[in-house]
Amino acid sequence: MKRIKIAPSLLACDFSRLSEEIKAVESAGADLLHIDVMDGRFVPNITIGQPVVSCIRKTTKLPLDVHLMIVEPMDHIKSFIDTGADIITVHLEACSHLHKAIAMIKDAGVNAGVSLNPATPVVMLKDIIEELYLVLIMTVNPGFGGQKFIHSTLKKIKELDTIRHELGTSALIEVDGGITAQNSDAVVKAGADIIVAGTAVFGAKSYKDVINRMKSVLT
Repeated sequence: MKRIKIAPSLLACDFSRLSEEIKAVESAGADLLHIDVMDGRFVPNITIGQPVVSCIRKTTKLPLDVHLMIVEPMDHIKSFIDTGADIITVHLEACSHLHKAIAMIKDAGVNAGVSLNPATPVVMLKDIIEELYLVLIMTVNPGFGGQKFIHSTLKKIKELDTIRHELGTSALIEVDGGITAQNSDAVVKAGADIIVAGTAVFGAKSYKDVINRMKSVLT
């Protein structure tokens, strides 16, 4: 039986109480913190940059899972490494030289991830997946929190799980977008190892109850 990890997405927290929110999900059993960096170009929204990530690093010892939803990510990888990120994930759709971007991240001693939008087939990662710490499957179109889960992405998770087992790679499957305590079972059973949850956690009365519920799925 595998242990499911939960990565609360800080995009959904109360930023006026950022430090308190981080401490609250730490106490509730979060395994890592998911940080969405958006530039208003690759996705329509704009969120946070390096100074805020640096402040988050000072606030917690949890691993920081930095998701770059930006164009030309190679121009910014080093600066996000310098913030203390433990994982940096770039989008396949935003990288013209994906292998080079992954090498930049790994050469700095940071775990590398690649994210796929809902319409991007997982087979496009077959030649690079053995270089990755994780693959992030987007189950909504990226850019905003609180969107509805796209159920057709479940087959992508299953397909990716099959590919990694065929290749014998240890790459983890992370899933992000519209995941709730009600649909997390299906996501985990499809092959997910890490669940990113924003509104489902920060919109709940008890962060601990939601996190425990998501971790309780048996495979």
